[in-house]
This record gives sequence, structure tokens and C-alpha cells, in this order.
Amino acid sequence: MRQYIVGGAVRDLLLGRVPHDCDMAFSGAPDEFLQKYARARKVGRSVETYLLDGVEYMPLRGGTVDADLAARDLTVNALALEENGVLHVHPSALADLKTGLLRPASSTALRDDPVRIFRTARFAAQFPEFTVHETFFQQAHEVFTAGTHLTLPAERVGREVLKALESPSPSRFLLVLAEGNLLSPWLMELDGADAIPAGPARWHSDTTLLAHICRVMDAVAGDPLAVWMALCHDLGKVLTPAEMLPHHYGHEARGVEPARQLALRLALPARYARAGEVASREHMKGGIYATLRTGTRRDLLHRVHSSGLDEPFWKLADADSGRQPGAQAREELACMLGVRLPPQWRDRGAVSGEHRRMLQCEAINALRRPLP
Repeated sequence: MRQYIVGGAVRDLLLGRVPHDCDMAFSGAPDEFLQKYARARKVGRSVETYLLDGVEYMPLRGGTVDADLAARDLTVNALALEENGVLHVHPSALADLKTGLLRPASSTALRDDPVRIFRTARFAAQFPEFTVHETFFQQAHEVFTAGTHLTLPAERVGREVLKALESPSPSRFLLVLAEGNLLSPWLMELDGADAIPAGPARWHSDTTLLAHICRVMDAVAGDPLAVWMALCHDLGKVLTPAEMLPHHYGHEARGVEPARQLALRLALPARYARAGEVASREHMKGGIYATLRTGTRRDLLHRVHSSGLDEPFWKLADADSGRQPGAQAREELACMLGVRLPPQWRDRGAVSGEHRRMLQCEAINALRRPLP
């Protein structure tokens, strides 16, 4: 029985990157593996996967290393490093690594597992210097025509979305899918965004709504929740009546439900669903924060803080507006949170709440009051 490091870990080693995950494969039958490693335990249900000392092991697909490489998603991931140092590669793997190509490993790679469509788009976000090969779009079109992508478990698609949000160039996830007309139905709320104006030219340098969303996503890269909020903040503009364009009056309210539905469809954590809704509902006020009246600023700070989304929201507001309102908002939030209700005003229900709000507004005002 032979053992191999396979897939992305080998790819990253060849690219001079530090591997984050190490997947292992073994030749021979699972019984043989379990006989040699009695402490290993099976953790996979639909796929034979075994956990040994915190590392996952799988039997080689097809029983041989060459068959395993041919059955993988992309050529750049079709790599296996044997324990004796021998490197096994897909015929196109090294050339595609050198030239930076994301190419399906076989003519049936995407049909064999349609989630690879979203995985490839995610790899494009992780490796922005790589180009997606035309065969990807050809195979993806065949899958979408057959409709097999419709039966994917939501959690699998959502997992690829979450990984894309962590990438250095998260916008490429959307751009690859949009290029191949692959957004619907899983990300249908963004379908057509590349043909909708971002807004009046006076206020928007981005030519299309998709370009604007992508720019803001990349501006907050490094904070996955902020990237998700950037993806969701202007979803209401997709629903703008044609006769209203290029204006998008009321898009904040229109976008709340699409943001919620998108998170639900992808089976994302509840915090992401909440973040998308907050991003849509509040981003316009966040962008003009400095011009708002004191009470309106206090109420916005309170709503965002109550949602537990202070940092990602103000990153979004900075990137979306270009006005950098986050610094003032953070300062005033700290001041607001430092207000303590006097004992005589406590435990009086709504009256206590109103008095606390008044004191918080006074404290925020005091920050901006010029010294005598």
C-alpha cells in the first residue's frame, strides 16, 4: 500500500505557497488501510474518507494514481506526491501551472460533479493571476443545459461561496460565473447586473451594477463578512423598474428580501443572512453618515451595533461611498456606548430607553462641539 499527498497541497508546494490543507490518498482497499492503521476511523458517508491523526485519507479513485489524477476537478489540482518523493502529474498539470490556466482535468470533469463549476470560479478568486480555460465554459454550459446543477446540495454550493469570500480577489467568483451565464439559479439575484447601470454617472464611476458590486467586494477583501455585505448591498438595484433607470430610488428597501433569499438558498450561516439584510437596508445612510442629524446617526449606530456587524458594515460604507464615514462612526459609537443611565432613570421601560437615547445624542453632539 502506497500513500500520496494529493491535490491542492502539492499545487501550493509547486507554486511556492504554504499549503493550508493536506489531503492524503492511499492505494489498495480500505480494509487494508484500516488493518495497518487501526486507530483510523471512517468519517465520510457518501465518499470513503478516513481520519488518521487529524488528516483525511481517501482511497485512490479508480484504484490507480493515473486514474485518480484523471478524475480530479482541474489539471492544476491533478497532482500526487508519493511518500518516496516521486511526483505524479496530469499530462497538462505542469504546463497549466506555469502558464496559469484553470482547465478541467477531463472532458467530463464538471458533469461528474457540477459543484466544480462553483469551485473553479472560487479558484479564480483565490488565484487572480490565473485564466479560466475556454473548456470550462463549454463544459459548464453542457451541465446547465442538462440541469444537473439544480440537484446540488445547497451546503456544497454555499461552501464554495464562503471560500470565495475569503479570497484575495473575491469579485472574480462573480465575474467568471457572469461570463458563462452561470449565475442562475443559485445566485439569481445577481443575474443581469452586468447590463444595469450602477447609477447616474454623476455619482458612479462604475459603468454597470456588477462592476460596482465587484469593485466594492475587492475593496473590503480580507473580511469575508464585509465582502458578503458588499455583494448584497445593491441587490435592490436589479429590481429597479426600467423606466426609473439610471436612478435607483428605494433600492435599499427592495434589496432586503433578495439578500435574505440568497443567503437562505445557499444555506449560509444566519449571521450572513442578517449581514446581507443590514447591508441593503442601511448602506445609503452609512455612506452619508457625516451629513445626518445627530438623532439619525445615533439610531443608525444603534441598529448596526445591535446586529453585531459594526466592523464589516463600516468597511462596506467606506468602500461604497468613498467618503470614509467609518472613522467618525466608530468614534461616536464608542462615545455612545460609554453613556450610563442615572439610577433614577433605570427600570422605567420605554421612558428609560428614551432618556438613554437623549443622553447618547448629547454625548455625540459634545464630540463635535467646538471648544470655547
